[in-house]
Amino acid sequence: MAAKKTITVVQVGSPIGRTKDQRATLVGLGLNKMNRRRTLEDTPSVRGMINKVSHLVKVVEA
Repeated sequence: MAAKKTITVVQVGSPIGRTKDQRATLVGLGLNKMNRRRTLEDTPSVRGMINKVSHLVKVVEA
């Protein structure tokens, strides 16, 4: 079985002053503090969440 593709996201923006749904999206990605990084499975739903808060996160190429 082939290894699943993953992407690493780093939180670079603060959720202070953002809408509740943007904060919830960050929590859904496993991020809640500045400079936290998570390695996630590369799925369309994760890509959509990253797109929603693209101004608050950075995708790091592994």
